[in-house]
Amino acid sequence: MKLPTKPTGNKGEELATAYLKQCGYRIVKRNWRVTVGEIDILARDSRAVVIVEVKTKTTPSFGHPAEMVNYYKQQKLLQLARYCSTLHPDTDIRIDVVSVDLSGSEPNIEHYINAVTT
Repeated sequence: MKLPTKPTGNKGEELATAYLKQCGYRIVKRNWRVTVGEIDILARDSRAVVIVEVKTKTTPSFGHPAEMVNYYKQQKLLQLARYCSTLHPDTDIRIDVVSVDLSGSEPNIEHYINAVTT
């Protein structure tokens, strides 16, 4: 029986949000549903609007969390970036990935800045 992934995803997004705030990002929206998809975290840093894709895993099976951002997910993120650029035409849009590994005794968070290039 497959365990539900929503609680794991929510935990990862909470940890990613706290991490980004510590790094000086301003969180604009979370789980923002738009016509072309959903943005896990929409944030601002000093220079850009940042679309943050959060990937969380509780086991090392099947690779690193960031590896779950495959070609199709990257295409969806690029589509979301194009949508955001219509709302913020004079601002740089960046796509980051935050990987949250919950398989150890402490969460391991890795931040990949500009992980998917627009």
